Amino acid sequence: MLESKVSRRLKEPTAAQVCELIYTPRLAGFADGFGYLGDVNKAHIVMLAECKLIDPKVAAALAKGVLEMERVGPQAVNLDPLREDAYFNYEAHLIEQVGTDIGGRLHIGRSRNDLLATLDRLRGRDVLMDLLDALHTVRQSALDGAAQHAEAIMPGYTHLQPAQPITYGFYLSGVAQSLERDCKRLAATLDSMNQSPMGAAAFAGTPFAIDRARTAQLLGFDGFLENTLDAVGSRDFALESMAQMTLLAVFWSRVAQDLFVWSTHEFALIEFPDSVAGTSSIMPQKKNPVVLEYLKGRTGQVLGSLVASAVSIKGSNFTHTGDGNRESMRGFWESAQECQQCLTLLDLVLRTACPNLEAGLRKATEDFSTATGLADLMVSSANLSFREAHHVVGAVVRQAMDIGLPANRIDNAMVEHAAQEQLGRSLGLDEQQVRQALDPITNVNSRRLPGGPATGAVHQQVDTARIRLEKERSVHAKRRQRQIQAKQALQAATERLAQS
Repeated sequence: MLESKVSRRLKEPTAAQVCELIYTPRLAGFADGFGYLGDVNKAHIVMLAECKLIDPKVAAALAKGVLEMERVGPQAVNLDPLREDAYFNYEAHLIEQVGTDIGGRLHIGRSRNDLLATLDRLRGRDVLMDLLDALHTVRQSALDGAAQHAEAIMPGYTHLQPAQPITYGFYLSGVAQSLERDCKRLAATLDSMNQSPMGAAAFAGTPFAIDRARTAQLLGFDGFLENTLDAVGSRDFALESMAQMTLLAVFWSRVAQDLFVWSTHEFALIEFPDSVAGTSSIMPQKKNPVVLEYLKGRTGQVLGSLVASAVSIKGSNFTHTGDGNRESMRGFWESAQECQQCLTLLDLVLRTACPNLEAGLRKATEDFSTATGLADLMVSSANLSFREAHHVVGAVVRQAMDIGLPANRIDNAMVEHAAQEQLGRSLGLDEQQVRQALDPITNVNSRRLPGGPATGAVHQQVDTARIRLEKERSVHAKRRQRQIQAKQALQAATERLAQS
C-alpha cells in the first residue's frame, strides 16, 4: 500500500488535488527561500555541535552536506509535492547525500514551526531593509526637488480650491517629511522583529539542552523570542509591516493624485517628460499619466493584502496554524513587492516632474489665493481684527468676481469701498500696500516661520531633513553590516565544522 512520504502516521499518499493546489504552489518559491533555509540549517548544526548534542563526526558530515547543497544550488533538489513543502524536500535531498542516520539528526530540538517562523523573519528582515533603502532614495529625490524648486511659485489648494500661494519646493519638502515618518515606522518594526523563534520547536520548546541565544547570534538576530508559544504563533510583525506599507501607499496615492490634477491641461502646473507618459489608440493629442494612475491603483492592492492577511489570522487559534502562519504571510510578500515597485516609480515621478513656472505664477497672481495676504495687511496696518478683515476682503473678492476681474486687478479704491460697506470707515491703506499684499511672491516670502513656504524656510527644512536622512542611512548601513558580518561568521563556523 502506498503511504505518505513524510509520515508513517498517514497511511495514504496525499491527494492529487492537495498536491496541485496547495503544495505545488508553495514549492514554486523554493529557490527564493533556499538560501535562508540553508542559513538556518547551518546555524542549527553549529549550535548542536557546540552543545554536544550530536557527535563531532555527525556534525562534520551534516556541515559538509549542507555546504555542498549550497554550492550546487536549489536546482539540484528534486521537488516533490508529495513531500509537502520546502523543508521536507530539502531534508530528503540531504539524506540522499549523507544517509538517513546522519541526515535525520539535523532535526533534533526543532520543528518546522519554529523553522518556518524563523524563515519568515529572516526573509522579512531583508524585505524591510530593501524597502528602507528605496524609501531613503525617494526622500532624497524629494529633498533635491524641494531645494531646486524652492522659488517655483504656484497656488496651494485646500478642497481643491485656490487657497494660498506656495512653491513646488515647499510641497516636495512636505512630501519628504511624510516619507520620513514612514521610514521611522518601518525601521522600528525592523528592529523589533529581529528576534529569533528558533528553539520554540512546535510551540512548547524542547527537552534538548540547546542554546537559543547562540542560534540567534549566528543568524544575525538581536536575541530570541522568550515565550515559545508566541514565537511560533505570532505573525504580528507582518501585519505591523503591512499596516505601515498601507500608510505609505495611501500617501503616495495622494501625491500621485495631486500631480495627476496638476498635470491636466486645465491646471497645467506640472509637466512630465514623454518617457513617463502613455498615449491613446484613437486620440492623437493624448499624453496620459500612466505612472500616476498605476501608483493610485496599486494602493488598493496593498490595502487589500493587509485586510486579507488580518482576516486570515483573526479566525485562527493562538498557536501554529496553516491559515494563521502560512496563508497570512502571502499578503506580506505581495505588499512588499508592490511597495518596492511603486517606490521605484514614485522616485521616477519626483525626479522627472517639472513645474510650469509661468503658469504657476500667473495662476497664483490671478486666482485670489493671495486674499489672505490682503486680510493680513489689514490686521497689521489698519488695526482690524482678523474677522473684520476677513469680511472686508471677502466683499472685495466678491465684487471682483462679479465684474470679472482677476485678483491682481483689485485696487485700493475697491478695498476702501468694501471697508466703508462692511465697517463704515476707511482703512487708510495706499495702492502700493495693496499691490504688495496681493503679490504671490511677497505672500510666500512673508511666511518665514520654521516650516513655512518662504524660500529661506524651505531651504532650512531641506538642510535639516538631509542631516536626519544621512543619520538614518548611517544607522541602516550599520544594520546591513551587522547582517553581513553575522552571515560571514556563520559561514566560517560551518566550514570549520565541516573540516573537523
